[in-house]
Amino acid sequence: MAEGDAVLVDGYDTLLLDLDGVVYLGRHAVPGAARALALAKARGVRLAYVTNNASRTPAAIAAHLRELGVPAAREDVVTSAQAAARLIAERFEPGAGVLVVGGTGLRLAVRDQGLRVVSTALDEPVAVVQGIAPGLSYGLLSEGTLAVRQGALFVASNGDSTMPTGRGELPGNGAMVRVIATATGVEPVYAGKPAPPLHRESMLRTGAERPLVVGDRLDTDIEGAGNAGVDSVLVLTGVATPLDVLTAAPAQRPTYIGVDLGVLHEDYPEVRQGWHARWDGGALRLEGDGTWIEGLRTACEAAWAAAGDGRADEDSVKPVLDRLQSA
Repeated sequence: MAEGDAVLVDGYDTLLLDLDGVVYLGRHAVPGAARALALAKARGVRLAYVTNNASRTPAAIAAHLRELGVPAAREDVVTSAQAAARLIAERFEPGAGVLVVGGTGLRLAVRDQGLRVVSTALDEPVAVVQGIAPGLSYGLLSEGTLAVRQGALFVASNGDSTMPTGRGELPGNGAMVRVIATATGVEPVYAGKPAPPLHRESMLRTGAERPLVVGDRLDTDIEGAGNAGVDSVLVLTGVATPLDVLTAAPAQRPTYIGVDLGVLHEDYPEVRQGWHARWDGGALRLEGDGTWIEGLRTACEAAWAAAGDGRADEDSVKPVLDRLQSA
């Protein structure tokens, strides 16, 4: 790509970037992420880091990003904790008690909305809000259970069943909220992706007019972008695999697919050259030559077109995966 040529990111004014699996994995940056984001910022695109993780404060997240060489200020970070706190604040009077089953990020977000943080059901909170946090205790989960049984609104920062780390996928908030939900029979209201509140929070805080959502999960980042009616990029540095995207349901099909954040600086041609996909006896075959990511994009277009409103069968697309491994 020659200097000055148009690239994918030029069509948007704001990147709404997921963090885990996109910018970093645990304490380490995804290779090439810092450079790709610095280049995007240099092209005049605003960077907003939108995360379902509610455990840390925006200031702490921004500091971590800067340590990794990623340009970020506190106001560039939007969390599901903030979206959950706003959701509660819009339903109750200032000063209302909220039982926080979570970490510092969630407690501060609740306070920032003028609500009062409590830690026991005896305080008769109007809402219980839960987010992932290391060392989440049985005692706090029990207080949350009692409060929900008393009629408190049950809000979850997000429903991610897992979260990616440098050691692999660990239980996420979606797994942890099952404790209170199972004990009470009450399902929470979700604030994080793919539900609308977090996207709304992002738009309110950034003023974006042409946002591009960038994520690694089909069921949160990409589906959330679809729910909001905005374009999305799936990067394959986190949770989603090539098989996942080939068999994606219509609501979870990204606008673009990239190996990593370097996709932002490609021209992403609408007409693909070098690869051709065809159906043969109920199986999708990929023929030709080129980069494996262009092969995957070509195969996805064919698989999605054939599946229509459904999902491609895993067995039917496995020949594509075999072909991509040799590309």
